[in-house]
Amino acid sequence: MAGTIVEAAGLVKTFHPKKMPAVTALDHINLSVRTGELTALVGPDGAGKTTFLRLVCGLMDADEGRLTVGGMDVAAGAQAVQDILSYMPQKFGLYEDLTVAENMTLYADLHGVPQDVRKSRFARLLEMTGIAAFTGRLAGKLSGGMKQKLGLACTLVRSPKLLILDEPTVGVDPLSRRELWEILQALTKQEHLSVLVSTAYMDEAALCQTVHVFNHGRILASGTPEELRHIADGRCMDIAPTTAMPMRMLQSHLLDDPGITDAVPVCGKVHFITRKAGGEVAFLSEHPELPAATPSEERLEDAFMILLKEDEEKRNRKSQTSLPSQSPCGRQLSQRESLGDEQSSTIDITVRDLVKKFGDFTAVSHTSFDVHRGEVFGLLGPNGAGKTTTFRMLCGLLPLTSGKLSVAGVDLRTARTEARRNIGYVAQKFSLYSQLTVYENLRFFGGTYGIPALELKERIQEVMEEFDLTDRADHVAGELPGGYKQRLSMAAALIHRPKILFLDEPTSGINPLARRTFWQQIAHLSAKGTTIIITTHFMDEAEYCDRMMIQDHGEMLVLGSPSEIRERMQMPDADMNAIFIAIVEQSRAKQEEEGRKGA
Repeated sequence: MAGTIVEAAGLVKTFHPKKMPAVTALDHINLSVRTGELTALVGPDGAGKTTFLRLVCGLMDADEGRLTVGGMDVAAGAQAVQDILSYMPQKFGLYEDLTVAENMTLYADLHGVPQDVRKSRFARLLEMTGIAAFTGRLAGKLSGGMKQKLGLACTLVRSPKLLILDEPTVGVDPLSRRELWEILQALTKQEHLSVLVSTAYMDEAALCQTVHVFNHGRILASGTPEELRHIADGRCMDIAPTTAMPMRMLQSHLLDDPGITDAVPVCGKVHFITRKAGGEVAFLSEHPELPAATPSEERLEDAFMILLKEDEEKRNRKSQTSLPSQSPCGRQLSQRESLGDEQSSTIDITVRDLVKKFGDFTAVSHTSFDVHRGEVFGLLGPNGAGKTTTFRMLCGLLPLTSGKLSVAGVDLRTARTEARRNIGYVAQKFSLYSQLTVYENLRFFGGTYGIPALELKERIQEVMEEFDLTDRADHVAGELPGGYKQRLSMAAALIHRPKILFLDEPTSGINPLARRTFWQQIAHLSAKGTTIIITTHFMDEAEYCDRMMIQDHGEMLVLGSPSEIRERMQMPDADMNAIFIAIVEQSRAKQEEEGRKGA
């Protein structure tokens, strides 16, 4: 039996923000990390994961309890503990004006790595991370996935006993995520390295030997992925959508059924969890015309959702409040709204032969497509594929080199300012004013769109209610949890009632529970006629899109609905993650073959 490298007993950490109630980030945590294994921490925003990682690193002190790393008391010898671990925080500090090799050398200098071991250590890390061919490239010129790999290499320039990673794959495409986790698995096997990682991806947590589920500073459950999956035994079902009951409508009705814990699109069907094994689902009983639901294999994500939903219900009962509706705005999709899956004939965005060049480099090459009113349209692709460039041209943030582009009937080449009045935009990184309150941010952005004062006051109340921000109106934006920052960003983007909403990786780093709520909000907006353009690295979210486009190296690889793309790829039962990887790998293999023939 393996030993342990981290032992936490009765750990408590409380924060005392100014003019706000005290927040207990960790509430008597008992946790062990086994030597030579991958250990995952999962949980919603504000659950305490990052606080725990920082305590392990000796970057802050616990209020109560005992914490040891490698047998050493962290409180008594933080420096000695830091000498045996390496830590890669969410925002790892690469020096973008230095090359790959220079970044690694700088971190080796900072950690005092002897010169005689650097050559072999660097060579192994560069080979393992697949960036050996790019040692002379500036870090600022790397794709998001390559930056994460370089960050990992810099973290490992010395040989630690414990590697700590705080959401290392946020904003990274599925191909790069898979490669990064292959590296981590190799490190644990070949170097017997102990890895403690927090992640928002349940498929990543499923690759670990032990998973700890956090919520509100407590651990709800711990165990192997297989042990945790048993929490959902006998409760998981799949049902196929129909023409009369399309995906988003079916999911919404299931979420509102009192016998359902969760419902989410998976592999072209709606995967749902009943409140108890064999429990009745009233909605399905009332609609015998629907296909029969079939038992489905339990996933780690199912167990995660059950644990969080049950814990939230307990907390609400204790505080004597009712559990809020699972649908946004506390109501079910109406029949009229639910028909957002039927495509409008009105075209809101027209793209013809779109080209964007940066000097001699072609970022987007002769791309053409339309987006219809009320459609949810996904722009997908690996890091560096050109999707962000396409996205930025569509919302008027970047001029096109050639081609035609119109948004809400306005030509972006000749009337960019006019087109922007019809656009709402949510950036990947929180970009509102951190020092202003929620209300002040909404008032500022409403004012920039020229909304009259009386109308703006009413509109602010509307969007705060819609996104459950009313109770946080006076909270400073920069101190909000990640999920609330996202809600505020959405509210600010919609304050002027735009026809088209652009969302740049809005769920990056957000846990499955928060993503469910977000996509319910998107479903309502789409049903009311708002056109949604979204980029995402969560491939399961492509199931929510009416249509999606996958790009790589500036070229459009595929365009269509999830069902159309499944049929084209002859992968009827595959999830979107597998389909995405297959499409990109087939395209790259074809390009390599053509390159060899032309050589």
